[in-house]
Amino acid sequence: MLWETIFDDNFILMMNRIFFALILSGLIGFERELKNHSAGFRTHILVGVGSCLMMLLSLYGFEAYTQNYEYVRFDPARIPSYVISGIGFLGAGTIIVNGMTIRGLTTAASIWAVAGLGLVVGAGMYKAAVLTTIVILLSLVLLNNLERHFRSKKNRIAIQLVVANDLNIDQLLSIFKEKNVKVEKLEIEKEAEDRRLFIYLSHTKTINKFKLFDHISKIDHIKQVTERQ
Repeated sequence: MLWETIFDDNFILMMNRIFFALILSGLIGFERELKNHSAGFRTHILVGVGSCLMMLLSLYGFEAYTQNYEYVRFDPARIPSYVISGIGFLGAGTIIVNGMTIRGLTTAASIWAVAGLGLVVGAGMYKAAVLTTIVILLSLVLLNNLERHFRSKKNRIAIQLVVANDLNIDQLLSIFKEKNVKVEKLEIEKEAEDRRLFIYLSHTKTINKFKLFDHISKIDHIKQVTERQ
């Protein structure tokens, strides 16, 4: 029957592995989607399923040649090695460099890991794939909360200012000194008419950041004060 011809043992095996790769990569992508990262649910699924497909091609795509021709040799690791090295372009696209601040490294790493998951599932190593997925999810969720906990302990504030070019920065620094706030890092972006300042502050005593923002906003030539997350 046509149905049995299409859904033979090989096809069912491939179908199971592709769906398994979809589920595992989708779980990691969903975690990234919840945090509004540039590469989320769909991107991770496409990478995981695509990698699984490449692994299946490497394992089963050349059987007709190896069985029918005695002198044909093939290396099942060749295609996966290109997948691992080639996925870097997608990871690089999620990394955003803004002055001294770099974002997207974790998402880039998760994309690279999902490509590896797809290859592992394509090779039929289900247990290793499930274990790795659990480890990745725990790392993304728990370690992120741990990082936030340590950041909150350090009492750090990050603010963004839009200021006119003739702002006297000494006035701004005097407010920080008055409030016993230490400037850890200062980034300045020059624009057509204004400047954009990214200031990272730390303080040892309890401080009302809203009052601090109010004091800053009263300085001449400061147009906007916002907190950065």
